[in-house]
Amino acid sequence: MLVSVVIPVYNECEVLPALLSALRRALANVYDYEIIFVDDGSTDGTSDVLRHSVNEDQRLKAIFFSRNFGHQAAITAGLDFASGDAVAVMDADLQDPPELLPEMLALLDQGYDVVSAQRLTREGDGVLKRYTAKLFYWIIRKMVDERIQNEVGDFRVFSHRAVTALRNFREQHRFMRGMVAWLGLREIILPYHRTARIAGETKYSLWKMLRFAWTAITSFSALPLRLSVFFGFFISLCGLGYGIYSIFMAKVLKATVPGWTSLVCLNVIFSGVTLLAIGLVGEYVAHIYEEAKGRPLYVVSDSANLRHVRPDLAKAVILSAAPGQSETEYEPAEKKAPRA
Repeated sequence: MLVSVVIPVYNECEVLPALLSALRRALANVYDYEIIFVDDGSTDGTSDVLRHSVNEDQRLKAIFFSRNFGHQAAITAGLDFASGDAVAVMDADLQDPPELLPEMLALLDQGYDVVSAQRLTREGDGVLKRYTAKLFYWIIRKMVDERIQNEVGDFRVFSHRAVTALRNFREQHRFMRGMVAWLGLREIILPYHRTARIAGETKYSLWKMLRFAWTAITSFSALPLRLSVFFGFFISLCGLGYGIYSIFMAKVLKATVPGWTSLVCLNVIFSGVTLLAIGLVGEYVAHIYEEAKGRPLYVVSDSANLRHVRPDLAKAVILSAAPGQSETEYEPAEKKAPRA
């Protein structure tokens, strides 16, 4: 069985030698394997380390993006180019232990389509990171899909048919964990203790985490729009109630209700709710606009040791072709325009 290991990398030159050693120890004498590194526009020398490594070992493959397209796009590219019977996805920081791969592959052999590693501990993470991570998974499970498991990231092993299914997801705003849950394939969870980074620093700042969470919510759920409707209805009821109260005070109790302060407060509340609702609608319209443009998910500017390039690859620009193939922008067959 050929095992493909997909590893998105971004400015990880310090940890790559240790990662390669750990992967070779974990997979040696057990499986025929290939390791596909997807360089997401690194600027720190990661590309040079990868080029040197792939020249020494034909089992190592490298895909180089023309710029930074994001972690989820890098995973997508790795799945697009993987040719294994089983495909593992893991980060390069060694917080996802390669030593777990043989056990995950053994579970896959039992008939599962997805083997997901679940963090029991988060060594090296601060209090804020642990708290926001728990809040993230709680919100995602409530608003997106309850099948998304707590503390399960992108460290997974997929069967060939699971990878085939995931390749059909070509939307711009990508949340792989939601896509895996949406498929509903047979999945098993393998708990593990996550260790601290051995070098470098996390590429996910608090702002990036918040943006990632918002992408996950708006890509898989219309609940924010529904909540804005309910909130608007609630505010309307409050306004109606206040109007009835004012009429009662004026007609029955012959009392004047002081109006300036309450009027200003209500006006501010209504304006805020209106702008919030317009912003939510605008966010979803922006998603539709970006999907309608149909731009590629990523651009491959160079590659090394790839066996083949899939001719049916949708929404991807491949400027570096496999041996014997010309440089081409690949689109679905039905969308290809005739050449003059």
